[in-house]
Amino acid sequence: MAARLKEKYKTDVFEALMEKFKYDNVMQVPKLEKITINMGLGEAKDNAKLMETAVQEIALVTGQKPVTTKAKKSIANFKLRQGMTVGAKVTLRGDSMYEFADKLFNIALPRVRDFKGVNRNSFDGRGNFSMGVKEQLIFPEINYDQVDMIKGMDIVFTTTAKTDEEALSLLEFLGMPFTK
Repeated sequence: MAARLKEKYKTDVFEALMEKFKYDNVMQVPKLEKITINMGLGEAKDNAKLMETAVQEIALVTGQKPVTTKAKKSIANFKLRQGMTVGAKVTLRGDSMYEFADKLFNIALPRVRDFKGVNRNSFDGRGNFSMGVKEQLIFPEINYDQVDMIKGMDIVFTTTAKTDEEALSLLEFLGMPFTK
């Protein structure tokens, strides 16, 4: 069974984007390429268990095992040595990407306290959108009682759109709750 958001893209969003931007070729219509979720944990250099729980939480939320990221160079002020584990990241593509986006738009973001929408100004100029989540507790898979520390994460939507306006329209049609 295909992802619900992927079906929505094929049936509604694709046609709406073709009509709005008057594309000549169907290959010009922007689409989601990948979603990257990153969790930086500088405190994990001292506490290995913290990294283990972060990896488990990202795997629960995304359905895919994350890769741990290591420090590229040593920084004496932070007591950081080159090669120390400082974070975890996962890249989603295909159906799992659409499943995660659907869960984020419809379940997780509305659970944020005092949520008024996602800021529209987080585009990079090339059609990609970045956002931050302050706590992992907004995802329904995370058990509140088993959380030892609140951790934030960065979520990056990479699209094939050429401009920020096209990417904004794509994400709006897919259901991203932007501020007015």
